[in-house]
Amino acid sequence: MNSSDSHGPTPPSPRSDTPASAADTGAGTSELVVDPGKLRILVVEDESTIRKVIAQVLRMDGHEPTEAACAEEALEAFRAEPFPLLITDINMGRMNGLELLREVKRLDPECLVVIMTSQASIEAATTALREGAYDFLVKPFDDLILISALVKRAAVRLGLQRRNLLLASQLEMHVHELERLNHSLKDLADRDWLTGLYNRRYLRSALDSEISRALRQQRGFALILLDVDHFKSYNDAHGHLAGDELLRLVARSLADAGGAEHVCARYGGDEFVVLMPDADHAAATTVAERVRRAMEEHRIEAGGTQPGAAVTVSLGIACFPADSPDGDSMIACADAALYHAKKNGRNQVRGVAHA
Repeated sequence: MNSSDSHGPTPPSPRSDTPASAADTGAGTSELVVDPGKLRILVVEDESTIRKVIAQVLRMDGHEPTEAACAEEALEAFRAEPFPLLITDINMGRMNGLELLREVKRLDPECLVVIMTSQASIEAATTALREGAYDFLVKPFDDLILISALVKRAAVRLGLQRRNLLLASQLEMHVHELERLNHSLKDLADRDWLTGLYNRRYLRSALDSEISRALRQQRGFALILLDVDHFKSYNDAHGHLAGDELLRLVARSLADAGGAEHVCARYGGDEFVVLMPDADHAAATTVAERVRRAMEEHRIEAGGTQPGAAVTVSLGIACFPADSPDGDSMIACADAALYHAKKNGRNQVRGVAHA
């Protein structure tokens, strides 16, 4: 302890006798934050008289002080349960206030640390401020109201910190929600409203990306184009609701027959596309036949509107790069194969080589 630290302060005067200034109380700012209320404050001072008087002032101001006679004792208490505010002397035994400041900031960077120092060690207080101390008090105290005023300012600062943490948490939550909504909106924009499959716009984007990837990696892929046989006749005879349900059934059959890596899309009307990365003609034929048989086995009764009184599908296959060098011509090749399947009796799978 410095010799000037040894003089005990005068007893506290009533708060009403010496009103704090607006700057000291944080007027104009505190109403913007949640009132932190009673603060848990750790008071570290090896001079028991000073320590007890500071604690008394804090209790009179409605706070909850905990006393520690040395930095080691304070550090042990802080590790057990961190304090939002710590007031510590700078000159103590083995561990001084600066060392305690560093340890506390390492444990809890948000803790506000106030350094108490004598006139002779203002330079040390300046060092403490550079190392993260919130403020400092000079001993002996001219008036104990200075302690109250400083703690009020610290309470406002803590309230601001809590408000900022709350706002940051709310902002992060809103950002996550916005990202989720944006993802949902994008997914809705990419999906066909009736079947839930991807739409034509998304398919074109996926097809262009797949061509770029295939060229870059020197790999191929396949595309299946499907059309419901005699769909217009079925739709006219059974109504649009029945036609919509049939399209949803085709969509489910495509999704069930394909793999997770496949892109299934409604191309338009009763036409559907399956984009199959890293697939050749044989693999595409296997999937196409699986879809064709699935529709055939559903045995949707079509009355006199369909040959065989059942709904069937025809499918055309094109492969990249064997059949086509770009997206437009690839769809055209698959469409030509599909046309050949329909021309030759429908309810079948055809590739470009057979068209």
